[in-house]
Amino acid sequence: MIRRWILAGALACSSMAACGAEIVALGASNTEGRGRGATADGVPRSQAFPAQLQAMLRAEGCRARVLNAGVAGDTTGGMLRRLPRVLGKETRVLILQPGGNDARRGEGADRAANIAAIQQYAEQRGITVVMLERLQSIAGPYLLGDGQHYSAGGHARFGAYLLPQVRGAGCGR
Repeated sequence: MIRRWILAGALACSSMAACGAEIVALGASNTEGRGRGATADGVPRSQAFPAQLQAMLRAEGCRARVLNAGVAGDTTGGMLRRLPRVLGKETRVLILQPGGNDARRGEGADRAANIAAIQQYAEQRGITVVMLERLQSIAGPYLLGDGQHYSAGGHARFGAYLLPQVRGAGCGR
């Protein structure tokens, strides 16, 4: 059973590796990681989930790149405006982590429409969209004292949660 799972993962990843796939993680502070060093409100980019997901893929022999397009404090409107600049020709998967800044900035009414527009933009370009929401249900025990950000252990949980979805997206387009 385990051997079959490893083989399936290796085949999906070899497909991504063969086409030079790029995975883009778009979001706010919980995507970026926050801070230049380990801080009370986040982790360095090297420990944020995009870096951890890339390490997990590499451990399976997959050479796909995971780009961190997170910007602390960003809203879904900001993500939508940045989208054309962050998606490249080799992008096969977009991980969207919309975060909670829309509500904090009074832009909550636009959130659903912005998410739909991001998904439509990516899908029209043949890019698979993988959503990363409900972070607390994935990594609740790793929530930091500020109540909004996660430790490196939480980011590892995000990476593990995303791994089968990203692997399943493949890149045989």
